[in-house]
Amino acid sequence: MNGTKGGRMVLGDEATDAVALRMATFRLARRLRLQRGLDDMSDAQFAVLALLRRHGPHTPGELAELERVSAPSMNRTVNCLEESGFVARSPDETDRRKVNVTITDVGRLLVEETQRRRDAWLEGALDDLSDDERATLMAAVPLLRRVADR
Repeated sequence: MNGTKGGRMVLGDEATDAVALRMATFRLARRLRLQRGLDDMSDAQFAVLALLRRHGPHTPGELAELERVSAPSMNRTVNCLEESGFVARSPDETDRRKVNVTITDVGRLLVEETQRRRDAWLEGALDDLSDDERATLMAAVPLLRRVADR
């Protein structure tokens, strides 16, 4: 049975709250992922490009660790991105045994276009909400970040 608990809406119990939130956030994430600058790019490839754009060059091993994938999997991702011209590899300036992966201008433009499309889609979805609904969602942003950062 639905109701309120401590001023918040509950669907029946804590587990049901978790299910409802998981399903809503997964569906929203899926809808956002559909808004791409390049249709045939995988989510993993885009995640690497976005990481490189935001944080600068990294070794393939560092990228694998940050994305929580195996080194061979990351090497396949980087190879594909490099073949498409979205990243470039270069020797590390301080340790020539290491290789750094850097986003190219083409990769940077792709990330920017994808982010533009995703923001535009989300802005359109938010425009369909009432002022109160939009305020409720915006008030939840810090909480969602805190949950995601756990």
